Amino acid sequence: MSDIFIPDVRAAEAAGKSPRGTSFADHPLVQLTLVRFREFVREPEALFWVFVFPLLLAAGLGIAFRNRPAEVLNIAAVTPELAQSLRQEKLLEVHQLELPAAEESLRTGKVALLAESGPGGTVVYRYDDTNPEGRAAHLLADRAIQIAAGRVDPVSTNDQLLREPGSRYIDFLVPGLLGMNLMGSAIWSLGFAIVDARRKKLLKRLVASPMPRHYYLLSFLLSRILLLVVEVGVLLGFGALLFHVPIRGSLMDLAALCVLSSFSFCALGLLLSSRARTIEAASGLMNVVMMPMWIASGVFFSSQKFPDAMQPFIKALPLTAVIDALRANILQGANLAQIAPQIGIMVFWMVACFALALKFFRWR
Repeated sequence: MSDIFIPDVRAAEAAGKSPRGTSFADHPLVQLTLVRFREFVREPEALFWVFVFPLLLAAGLGIAFRNRPAEVLNIAAVTPELAQSLRQEKLLEVHQLELPAAEESLRTGKVALLAESGPGGTVVYRYDDTNPEGRAAHLLADRAIQIAAGRVDPVSTNDQLLREPGSRYIDFLVPGLLGMNLMGSAIWSLGFAIVDARRKKLLKRLVASPMPRHYYLLSFLLSRILLLVVEVGVLLGFGALLFHVPIRGSLMDLAALCVLSSFSFCALGLLLSSRARTIEAASGLMNVVMMPMWIASGVFFSSQKFPDAMQPFIKALPLTAVIDALRANILQGANLAQIAPQIGIMVFWMVACFALALKFFRWR
């Protein structure tokens, strides 16, 4: 905090000089904003979690869940006749085994399904119905057996495969990671800086200076706006260059969304750090608030997977609104008017949290 230079307004007035005569670079708000940058770039951990970690996560999950050809499933058949019929299905790898060996393979997970002949010419399928591979193998195996027996589909069908940017998991993931990164960097950078300054009694010294108090809080917002350019650009550029993630919406709308999102999370971080006196207390509060949103707000999988009774609460979370708005803009090309409900939720959290934070904020 020694890098801060705050002009002494009282001394300037006593000397007959106007405090307005100070240069722009010496303005308290400029100096405080520069301090925010210096605190950030001098912490290698912060640089890693804000810039490197999201890229590693996007790369790892994007490669793991990349679009691949349909998976060939391993199944076992006891008789040569069943094995021959099942081999007509290209998505099945059929292993003809004796019954004890087939049962052992099914039990140990080496095959997803066991087909054997039953009484009266029936076919018995053994598989775990809670295993997705077992269910898929059952459908494929039964289709192969029925076709081999002479079944003809009453209705002809034609498959049209869709493989284009926007429908892949990586396209779903990148906006979620962006929203998560906006939340984490805003809450952690603001919350930890304020609590650390309070712990070191720097806030108390700043209050005693002629600096207006709102300059201190504004410096966080200004630094967040400038850092957003790099933070958002790196992640979206990485996704576009490496995985060809499309950006179908207006860049101006996307920029406005990111700024509003960051301000909403800054307000939440300010509220969480408004009275905390130790880093441990602040960290606990932040994790308690952010952890449920990481899980429920649809970062890595759709929030629709949760029960219907939980949906109103999930939709009211700020991270859910941010991620839904980002996905609508980036993947669907939605403008600000089309995502007005999500914007309304963000504005509500921003205003409510700032109002409560200013009411409860403790400088000492």
